[in-house]
Formats: sequence, structure tokens, C-alpha cells
Amino acid sequence: MTDQKNHAHPVDQLGRPMRDLRLSVIDRCNFRCTYCMPAEEVGADFPWLGKNERLSFDEMIRLVTQFSKLGVEKIRLTGGEPLLRKNLADLVKRLNDVPGIRDIAMTTNGILLSRHARELRAAGLDRVTVSLDALSKSKFREMNGGFDCPNQVLEGIDAAKDAGFEHIKVNTVVRRDMNLGEIVPIIEEFRGTRIVVRFIEYMDVGNVNHWERDQVVPTAELIQYISNHWKIEPVAKHYAGEVADRYKFSDGGGEIGFVSSISQPFCRPCNRSRLSADGKLYTCLFATEGTDLRSLLRDGSSDGDLHERIRQVWCDRNDQYSQTRWGGKTKKEQKHKIEMFYIGG
Repeated sequence: MTDQKNHAHPVDQLGRPMRDLRLSVIDRCNFRCTYCMPAEEVGADFPWLGKNERLSFDEMIRLVTQFSKLGVEKIRLTGGEPLLRKNLADLVKRLNDVPGIRDIAMTTNGILLSRHARELRAAGLDRVTVSLDALSKSKFREMNGGFDCPNQVLEGIDAAKDAGFEHIKVNTVVRRDMNLGEIVPIIEEFRGTRIVVRFIEYMDVGNVNHWERDQVVPTAELIQYISNHWKIEPVAKHYAGEVADRYKFSDGGGEIGFVSSISQPFCRPCNRSRLSADGKLYTCLFATEGTDLRSLLRDGSSDGDLHERIRQVWCDRNDQYSQTRWGGKTKKEQKHKIEMFYIGG
């Protein structure tokens, strides 16, 4: 590989630059979604991070500054549920002041969004993505572990629109045994509103969700299913590295998207890094281990030390899990993967 010691914007072993950073601000969540944090696995006695174990906002800004110098332009705030982190708008304001950061987004379950949408928009949050897996109360409750409040999520989306967010997306994880019948109602709810719904294949992230492939609804099947109701046609991606395949309704009713990590892996253009709430750097959603940056922050390391460590981790990266997946091994033989609620989706 070409020597990158003095390369300002390094690339990994497959020639991929680092452009996006998923910044987890908290590991906790107020839902227990079956595909991420099922209640039977993540109960009341789960060992959550303590306050001193999580990165402070000062520490996050210090790290983001170095990520930006290495090529990161876009930040997505994740969790857990990011709106459980107090004073999140203050972090957004500070992220906007980091040179080179041109886009700040957030993924949320939406339950608390109506309380915070206006202050987040005023602080400079550019985009928001809301997870919504069902509209019926019974299916909503089944998917997220007992919370029958889809109306509160819809209220959060309305609050985001009222606050001036022009780019709102809805993410729906599809499980064959649970919410396949919710696809049409969700599309009907948002068609013609400029809100883009993205359907996500149920993924084998982490270990506690007891993933089984027969519960995955492949994108090709979803497209056929939706085409029985509306005519849709593919459109070009907005930018290199965009994970969703875009489709538009032929009648002008807007756009939907599909994220197909299982049936149509997209590792090759991936330019994402992930920073956990306790300061570990992960280079893949399906990672088995991360690099501890919190210790460097707290042991007196210089900004130059941080910069070089992040650069080296990225230069050594060769992740392409979705394209190799089992690699001839059975699921039981796979290494223990980091949970999705720990590093964001």
C-alpha cells in the first residue's frame, strides 16, 4: 500500500476515505426494539455506562476536530437514544464550530423529539432521521418492547417539520414475522409529504437480537410488494457512499429508499467511522473490537497523538463484513460483535 504518513486525508486498505462519523452520545435507550436491544436480553440490571465513563462534550469536540482534519465532513448523532443525553443542543452548537464539519444529522426513535426539535434546529442540526417500524399500536408495541405510542413519534415528526427541518427521513426495519403488513400504511402516511421512508433489511448486528435469516425480507421482495400498490422506479444516488438505493413514485408522490446490507451488501464505498459513547473507535457496524481513544484523551496525550492514532486505525482498516459475512463459518462460529445500541446504526 502507498505510504500515507503525511497524507492529510488518508484512505484505508481498500482505498476508502473517511468522510462520515457516527457519534454515539449515550448507550441507553427508552425502547427495547427486538432487532437492537430486546427487553429479555437488556433488562433493568444491564450495566450501562456511568457518567464518568462517557465522553464529555469537551472530549467529543476534541476528537471530532481531529476526525475533521482527517477528512470527516458529516456527523450523525446516535445512541442508544441520543435525546436521552442532557443538553444535546449545546453539543450541536459546538460541532457547528468545528472547521470542516458541514453537515450534522441525528437518528432518534422520536418519542422525545417534540420537546427538543426547535432547540436542536436553532443550534444548527441539519437533518433528522426517525425510526418508526409500525403505525398500529399492537405492532409498534411488539417491535419496540412494549411502548404503544406511535402517535408520539408522529408528533415528533410534525414538530421537526414545524421547527424548520427540511430533510426528514423515516427508517423502518422490516421483520417478516412482525411488521411486513405495516409497509403500506407507513408509505401511505408519508407519501406526498417530502418525508422519505427507507426500508431496512433486518441485520445481524450484535448478538442479543437472535437474528435469523428467514426473518429478513430482501429488498427485491419489498420492491415487488410495494409495486403491487404503486409504480416505482429507481433514481440515482445523491453521492458516492450513500447506503440507500433510491426509488421514486412514478405519479410524483415522492421517494422511498432501501438499505440492503444482507441481500445487496455495500461495503465497497463505505466511508463511515463510529465513535462509541465511551470513546472507542470502530471502523464497521459489525465490528468485534474497537480502539480506545478515551484513554489517550485522559492520559495527557497531545492532539497530534490523537490525530496519528485515528489516522493509523483508518489506514489499517479493511472491513467488508457484509460482503464476506459468514466466510464459510456458521453463525455460532462468528466472533462476538459489538451491539448496535453501543455504536449506533
